[in-house]
Amino acid sequence: MSKRIVFAEPIGLNKFKAENFKAEMQKHGFDVVYYDTVPVSQSDLQQRIQGADVLVLSNHPIAAKTLQACPTLKLISVAFTGVDHVPLDYCKEHAIAVCNAAGYSTTAVAELTLALAIALLRKVVPMDAITRNGGTRNGFLGGELAGKTFGIVGFGAIGQRVAQLALAYGCRVVVHTRTPKPSSDVSFINLDELFSISDIVSLHLPATQQTVGLVNRRLISLMKPTSLLINTARGSIVDCLALSQALEQGQIAGAAIDVYEHEPPIETDHPLLKAPNTILLPHIAYATSEAIDKRSDIVMDNIRSWILQKPQNVIV
Repeated sequence: MSKRIVFAEPIGLNKFKAENFKAEMQKHGFDVVYYDTVPVSQSDLQQRIQGADVLVLSNHPIAAKTLQACPTLKLISVAFTGVDHVPLDYCKEHAIAVCNAAGYSTTAVAELTLALAIALLRKVVPMDAITRNGGTRNGFLGGELAGKTFGIVGFGAIGQRVAQLALAYGCRVVVHTRTPKPSSDVSFINLDELFSISDIVSLHLPATQQTVGLVNRRLISLMKPTSLLINTARGSIVDCLALSQALEQGQIAGAAIDVYEHEPPIETDHPLLKAPNTILLPHIAYATSEAIDKRSDIVMDNIRSWILQKPQNVIV
């Protein structure tokens, strides 16, 4: 009886690669099933993965109860960097390997981070609206990145790439991380100092027990009234209510947010929707054609490596 590989949601795999991968896996005794829609519920997801040996997910949450209904499962290949939507404790207890697509979105996220910083400083979004409504510059002046102190919280691959880009723009770069790396280009400082001195604070952390709610009212209160906050990491890292209130009260100058407590669409009463000087995006930092193509390759390579008993990008 053939084993099954189930792509339970679309990951941007093009038709040519999908067909070639399916043919390749058949030689290893696996049938490959592709779904071109996102599951509408956990029960829908459960039905899709019945009898699967290998599961491919992007960022759709999967519950431990759903995994319980699939005792044949041996590998989850996550087409994403973060894996906080997968019950890792359950997987570890039941010998289900979990691997991620580490590194696929480094360039995409880093470039958008700098784009958001510039868009906030130059007020690109409101000035576009003014122009479309027949307005003029009317004395407007924006700001420049050059000479600004750019604070980076988290210094993995994305944080390091953001630092390189910010340095290229002429910024002074300061970093807070649990694991400082020798560098003559950036300064490693504590979190309070980073929030106090930075003109721009950019978050590049995973969602963990230690980071959820990290950027709270107290930390935001340390920021300068001219400073900006950018979050392209995980929504749960930031207290959005505290951030929205800080923006409304003019405690900080602006924010750009790409991630929220849940995947968009966000709630109609979400506090950030009414906050001034914000750019809100529907979780697109990773979403470039180049990144999605790279992600597909990593996901397939993870499965190939696992079949050859040389697993890579293993989380548990």
